[in-house]
Amino acid sequence: MSTGIPALVDDASLARARWTLLEASDREDAHAFLDTLAAVEADLAAAGTPRWVAWAHAFAARRLLATNDLEAAATEVAAARSATELCPADAERALTLAYLAHLEVSGDRSDAAMHLAVDASLLTDQVPADDPSRELHQAHHWLSLALTRLDLEELAVAQALRGHRVATALGGVADRWRLLRLCAQQHAELAQTVHRRGDEVRAARLAAVALRCSHAATALDWEPPDAESDLLAVVHGWALTLADDLDDTLPALRRVRGRIEAEGGLWLLGYADLALARLLTRTAQREAARTGSTETPESVRLADEATDLLVAAAGAFAAVGDRRRHRQCLLELGQATAALGRAGEALHWLEAYRAEASQVALRSRELWAEMFVRRSRLREAERQAALMRRHAMEDPLTGLGNRRSAERRLAELDLTTSTASLAVVDVDRFKSVNDDNSHLHGDAVLRRLADLLRLHCRTGDEVFRWAGDEFLVILPGAHEAQAVVAMERLRIAVAECPWDELDLAGPVTVSIGIATTHPDQAGPHTWRQLFDSADLHLFSAKRTGRDRVRTGTPAAATGPSDTGAAGGPQTAHASVDALVDELLGARTQRPPGWAFASDDEPSS
Repeated sequence: MSTGIPALVDDASLARARWTLLEASDREDAHAFLDTLAAVEADLAAAGTPRWVAWAHAFAARRLLATNDLEAAATEVAAARSATELCPADAERALTLAYLAHLEVSGDRSDAAMHLAVDASLLTDQVPADDPSRELHQAHHWLSLALTRLDLEELAVAQALRGHRVATALGGVADRWRLLRLCAQQHAELAQTVHRRGDEVRAARLAAVALRCSHAATALDWEPPDAESDLLAVVHGWALTLADDLDDTLPALRRVRGRIEAEGGLWLLGYADLALARLLTRTAQREAARTGSTETPESVRLADEATDLLVAAAGAFAAVGDRRRHRQCLLELGQATAALGRAGEALHWLEAYRAEASQVALRSRELWAEMFVRRSRLREAERQAALMRRHAMEDPLTGLGNRRSAERRLAELDLTTSTASLAVVDVDRFKSVNDDNSHLHGDAVLRRLADLLRLHCRTGDEVFRWAGDEFLVILPGAHEAQAVVAMERLRIAVAECPWDELDLAGPVTVSIGIATTHPDQAGPHTWRQLFDSADLHLFSAKRTGRDRVRTGTPAAATGPSDTGAAGGPQTAHASVDALVDELLGARTQRPPGWAFASDDEPSS
């Protein structure tokens, strides 16, 4: 069977397949999901990144749930959860966790579903309000579905409303329709619960919201699939029932139920039976109130039909694994048969309900509160720890890594097998900058210098503030000539920077010392030896006039003046190209603009 899914070759194709599978997951008929998954499952598994590994396991769990292999499905969910731990804490991860929560509750693993739902909810809270995405919209959608089945209806309504706001911001008409339908359904579900508790005023208010959402969905210019359209019609009739609009609702809901019986799935038929049973019960109660008796033929007929529909709905929900609505049917069967005076039958249904529902709702609410508080505290602790780590490794003035960070990075370098250079950069006469201006001006100079270092270093070089006005640049893989070129570029950039913008009394320059290690040559082979060597060359640059670069190669001195290391004449270099020619011992002049090849050897 062709699914229309092309061969997957990149993230965009995988993402399109993911949306198709999520949409199919929300349908009662599993065939569309299974056929689509069969076409793309190998590509998802082969992608290899944690993101797609997580989705591969999640969709495998959905496939196993469709075949009622609950234990294997739980194993796949656990694998998906492990993969999400390697993913960024963003809306995509929230969606994955929300979907996994729905799978767990579908597999009757409420505690595991609760943990996943809490984590997903916390992640959605962390997404900025001005950053709507389809991933965020779908995270709210699946969270709402999972929370409903966990008997957390108030939270389910809140998630549906948040999802609708995101869908509205995105503008997709199909997504807006589905979230409006979900909002209508969740408000009707909550209204039924509130009505059962005796709060008729709030139940009517919630039913009115459900009706507004339903009307808004039907006003959109989009033709939904038949099953979704029928589900909205059932929800609309249910909301009308809760609003006590019974007369016109009964024939309309009967027609919808008949269409579903002929063409719809088992769960949707059970849902329609439950809504129609509630409508018939209310109609029977009104008839009894009008006549003053529950024994009139019409009242008995309506009540018997409602009971039959509740029995059918209970069987349908049990067959598809919807334990929550199965429990609702058992409770309402007990109440309906008790109202008809059938004490023995009522006791049977109520005992079955008690066995199913014992402490379920209370446990869900307690676990949600406990997990949410625990996860919130853990997230805050992780945030604080990350902040402390950043402060411990970052210079607060410049945003560069600090000395501790530099020492850690230097210790990671393998100087015994690879070439590396280290540059020590120091601001010339920095004390006079502070004395002649102010320490605020000095801070501004250091921040500007940090920006210049970031801008003019090579890609892959790492910059740190070592102490005071001294900076380090680590140049992994750089030979001496490459390091000289990079640092000379920096020295010139500093000298030519418009320092008068900072209201300084004079220009700012830097002196730079460079040391290079070669595994196959004599020289420094530990980072401390490398630093000491670069620091020694920095001292030489300071002693010979400042505003220059010094290395272990005497001819490598660069700077604006022609004073050599001993104060004697030093040949001035006309350009950086000429400097590099000299450093490399080139016998012929290279044309200006030549560059090093990717293998770090001079190109011809």
